[in-house]
Amino acid sequence: MRQIPPFDAPTRPSAAVSGAYIRPGFQDSLVLEHLNLAKSIAARYSAHTYDVDDVRQVAYMGLIKASRGYDESKGASFPAYAAPTIAGEVKRYLRDHCWVVRPPRGIQDVRRQVLARTEELTQILQRTPTPDEVAADLRLDPRQVREALMAGTSKRPDSLDAPASEGHDGLQGTLSALGCPTDRLEDVLALRNSIRDLSAEDRHLLYRRYYREETQSTIAAALGMSQMQVSRRLSRILEDLQSRLSDGVGDGRGRKASPALEPR
Repeated sequence: MRQIPPFDAPTRPSAAVSGAYIRPGFQDSLVLEHLNLAKSIAARYSAHTYDVDDVRQVAYMGLIKASRGYDESKGASFPAYAAPTIAGEVKRYLRDHCWVVRPPRGIQDVRRQVLARTEELTQILQRTPTPDEVAADLRLDPRQVREALMAGTSKRPDSLDAPASEGHDGLQGTLSALGCPTDRLEDVLALRNSIRDLSAEDRHLLYRRYYREETQSTIAAALGMSQMQVSRRLSRILEDLQSRLSDGVGDGRGRKASPALEPR
């Protein structure tokens, strides 16, 4: 028969009880010892954002998650195990919360591949690779790579009220205003759409007269026509365009015909 120890005899705690106290302490020590690892990863991914503190907090959460899942018996060092976990948490946060204008998921996926491979190629080549080099390495169309890199501007677009550097106008100064080159951009686009509806012969005639600035006599000699025929045909074409623009055929709205369409 097993003897029951006296009530006041010292007893050895079970392994389960010991583990319940030792494991949390081990996790806390891992977190405290590797805070700089989380900070460095957060800084790497928040270099071009304004929410550095938020990204750092996410990195700390990834560090805590890594400490809970780490098994030292498998042989891997904790930093090697924790770094991908922390980076993954930060990437998910940036993907889901930091797009002001969210691009399609496909572009986001390509962007992640491009940024990761760019860092690797920078170490191999000892310089920043060009978009074409990254595209060739990933076997992607260079246009996909450029589009993915440009998508990064959707995360934090510059404010129109942002102060400009000394001696330069801010973004607000680049907006269209009365008298600027883009003031009549809408008219030009409407005219272009109307010209597209003309026949190939009429477009060719406009091209020679107003783009190449050939005289009516030169056009008539080249096309085997009389100067009077060229003049009448040009007048008909311009009247047709004026009618289209007045009726809003080119852009869906009626507008006063441009003086540039007056027959000459």
